[in-house]
Amino acid sequence: MVAKSGSRLSHIANGQVKTDPKASLAERLVTLDRELTDVILAHQPDTGAVEEVFVNSNPQSTLKLGQARGVCLLALARAGMPVHEYATRLVKKALVGTGAAEKAQVQAMLKVLLPGVKLAGADAADALAVAICHAHMGR
Repeated sequence: MVAKSGSRLSHIANGQVKTDPKASLAERLVTLDRELTDVILAHQPDTGAVEEVFVNSNPQSTLKLGQARGVCLLALARAGMPVHEYATRLVKKALVGTGAAEKAQVQAMLKVLLPGVKLAGADAADALAVAICHAHMGR
């Protein structure tokens, strides 16, 4: 999570939801919903932003990602906040200046924009990138 005050970004928190890989998909989605709801309650954001689904070479992975994304959309909407969606290329362009940026370039820019912030992992970095994109869009 980030907050924007004028032209300055502030890091609030970042993290990752870990689910049991041995659990059923339904159980993993419940865990995701519970953990995200806890974050919403703890930090009381006024808006949410989610990356749009991208299609990769594995249709099963794409489907599971879409289901997890649906849980995120639901949790944010259930909390009564507006939810904005951003294409991956737009997120990369907002941070790095090109929609074709590599993950490493996005993570390097996160270090510039949020100096001293310790990232909880690649998924947390992706989420912060979406949050910063949203802050830059001024919605």
